Amino acid sequence: MAKKYDGYQSYDYLEKNLDYRPFKLASDTDRVEAYQVKLTVEQKKRYHELVENNLIIALHEHPTVMPDDLNQLMEYEKQGREVTGFTGLANSCIDVIFDNMMDGTCVIHSKSGWKWEDVIHDIGMRTCDIDHQNLLIKGEKIVDFYKAKENGQIAWVKAVESATMIENEVERIEILYGLGVRMMGITYSESNNLGSGLKEKVDGGLTIFGGQAVERMNKVGMAIDVSHAGDQTALDVINYSKKPVFITHIGARSLWNIKRLKPDNVFKACAANGGVIGIEAAPHTTITKDNPAHNLDSFMEHFEYIKELVGIDHLAFGADTLFGDHVGLHDLFSANMSIDQQTATMHKRIPYVKGLENPVEATDNIIRWLIKNNYSNQEIIKVMGKNIVRVLKECWHD
Repeated sequence: MAKKYDGYQSYDYLEKNLDYRPFKLASDTDRVEAYQVKLTVEQKKRYHELVENNLIIALHEHPTVMPDDLNQLMEYEKQGREVTGFTGLANSCIDVIFDNMMDGTCVIHSKSGWKWEDVIHDIGMRTCDIDHQNLLIKGEKIVDFYKAKENGQIAWVKAVESATMIENEVERIEILYGLGVRMMGITYSESNNLGSGLKEKVDGGLTIFGGQAVERMNKVGMAIDVSHAGDQTALDVINYSKKPVFITHIGARSLWNIKRLKPDNVFKACAANGGVIGIEAAPHTTITKDNPAHNLDSFMEHFEYIKELVGIDHLAFGADTLFGDHVGLHDLFSANMSIDQQTATMHKRIPYVKGLENPVEATDNIIRWLIKNNYSNQEIIKVMGKNIVRVLKECWHD
């Protein structure tokens, strides 16, 4: 179904240069040469039937547009007015997108980021923008997913990658829920009051306050993500939570030994608790020894490895892409990324991840790859949305 889109661009309700400073932005349609997995006529028919008749969910994305000149990135972020890639999304097969907001670039008022004021600013500003257009609708209940699908729209789910900004105030979880946040990470690489992040040398596990936060998230109906938590902290959260837990964007450390990825025992624990694991495509993460140049094939190696480990009922895709130069973004924020630099030098540096450049291309090519590699319709339906909905029905209050 064609998306309902009237051409709106972010902050069209304001006057450029008067109400805010505009930046020259990267294209949200053709920044790099497009790549599409080739299908036969019969396979194309399957593709269209699948996307027409089933929910297609992007579990972890950043559908915002970065400045064309990344030297302007800090000025752009400090203005606190990220632009959504509406034109790109209008040409996608996505029905539901989990938008993880500013995450590690949430530096509106502080160079260190993750302040309560910054996160609330980001949520409010982006929500105001979304409320002025008709392509994206708020995805706060599962019924919103089907409403969006039926109307040719996209359900926009607000997520935050870390709970750092709640500090020691557990009630802030309820405030975030009231503002529409439906998923939150425990940590973002660095430790906080809840537990240890991936970049730490010592993982102290879930704290007492972290346990209280997990309990409150369970009670309020907010899904939990442990993608950036340390291994022990992730295991503690999975074991402590009364609801299944997500690892929304990750790969297998068994295939590529960097701290950003997770070991097999964490995946097994997540699946045993009923959770879902999303495969990520952020540059230079889901690569393998056999395929050290990051691309669609190396990305899917991680998918197939974890699928064999825990079963297809616990897999999904959280490609973790955006509109703009993601490699350049990582270079600028490398201090906040959980990548073992000694190990990272072993990979073949790429300018972008071919076939997984942005949320639109990534979602399209994942489905095409699955079809081309003889996955059944039922298997594709599960990993593209059904598994996620199953867990959200347990986690959310619908």
